[in-house]
Amino acid sequence: MADAKYEARLKTLYKKEIQKALKEELGLANINQVPKLEKVMVTSGTGKKREDKRYTETVELTLTKITGQAVTTRLAKKSIATFKIRKGMGAPVGYMTTLRGDKMYEFVDRLINIALPHVRDFHGVPRKSFDAQGNYSLGLKEQTVFPEISFEDAVALHGLEITFVIKNGSKEGSVKLLEKFGMPFEKEAK
Repeated sequence: MADAKYEARLKTLYKKEIQKALKEELGLANINQVPKLEKVMVTSGTGKKREDKRYTETVELTLTKITGQAVTTRLAKKSIATFKIRKGMGAPVGYMTTLRGDKMYEFVDRLINIALPHVRDFHGVPRKSFDAQGNYSLGLKEQTVFPEISFEDAVALHGLEITFVIKNGSKEGSVKLLEKFGMPFEKEAK
């Protein structure tokens, strides 16, 4: 018995419906000009608690659980005396991982449909967080909104930054792409 190749729900939706709809809406001549989610980067800084081994282990463990893959340690790139940081010092200043392919689409699906609705006093994600290339950055104050995080993992609360890197993106095209995925943007004031 041959196994059918598994494909993430959002990836299938993008290929079958979203891609064609965006081509029409944006008035593009070629299907290859349509904005496409290239990668998602999930990062978390350790801040003042970078010397606390238990805290940094918790950050690393929770990012691994949330994304489903190993994270890389980020060391200081330059020395900053005010923050008592030396270039390349032993304590990590943060952790990051880059998601691509099916894992990326699965993560985005869980973020939009499960995690964001669990954010306290949630009124939508800001529309102002796009850069000139159409990439979108989103910050979360707590990791506990993800269902993978147990009570034991939530002892040390930390925030995380999620960056959606969008190929062929402009701000308008990227907004439409993320809206088609179901991203709950803030309502614009009239």
